[in-house]
Amino acid sequence: MIRLAMIAALAAAPALAQDFSEGSEAREWGLYAEQKARFTAVVSDPLCELAGDCTDDCGGGRRQVVLIRTADNAMVFPLKNAQSAFNGAVADVAPFCGQTVEVDGLLIEDPEIGATNVYLVQRIRPEGGAWQAANIWTDDWAAKNPDASGKGPWFRRDPRILGEIEKEGYLGLGKEIDEAFIADWF
Repeated sequence: MIRLAMIAALAAAPALAQDFSEGSEAREWGLYAEQKARFTAVVSDPLCELAGDCTDDCGGGRRQVVLIRTADNAMVFPLKNAQSAFNGAVADVAPFCGQTVEVDGLLIEDPEIGATNVYLVQRIRPEGGAWQAANIWTDDWAAKNPDASGKGPWFRRDPRILGEIEKEGYLGLGKEIDEAFIADWF
């Protein structure tokens, strides 16, 4: 009876217990709770999956994307690409909207801190296609922001960020509070 209960418990174990590291060539980053993970998935839009608000192109790069892992139908969130800056993965993954792809990267899993199915995609390949590095975010950003060229990190030149700083200050609490903070701390 105990043996049957153990088998039933293992069969009902959540997807977290699965090991997707086989065949992964992902580069480790030394992040807390990271695991190499290579799997097949369908690229989708979380608003479509969760609320039925679907578009043909997963939001055309304006929405987050998800990977519906074929092994267990889990929704995996590719929140970062392979670039050293913590850039998002939408530019790399969204072009494959509705397609089955294979991805290789790092999966962050730690239910105690609420990290479940957080993915850092490093490579992606469509069915029958070749591997592609997931590293186009900065080129995509530069193409969308041609007037923001210059030296330094992209976020120091991003019009959206500069607009928010202009409106709300660096701390997001207004320019007067920024001025008092800077005077007090610097």
